[in-house]
Amino acid sequence: MQKTEGFCVDESGWIHCPFCKCRTRTKIRADTSLRNFPIFCPKCKQECLIDVDNMKIRLSVVPDAKTQSR
Repeated sequence: MQKTEGFCVDESGWIHCPFCKCRTRTKIRADTSLRNFPIFCPKCKQECLIDVDNMKIRLSVVPDAKTQSR
């Protein structure tokens, strides 16, 4: 299992949740590129946005509308 910044990807390409470490329903390949992709964990019901490039996964930092000042 390859660990990339809180995420785990197993040998077959399944992405694991950064919160509970359970497998999600999303699978990636070595040549996958994603930006601001929503990933959902069916076990802990958490959702987050990720960026994927060459099997490197990281959380997308998107400012929350509730926390922005006017």
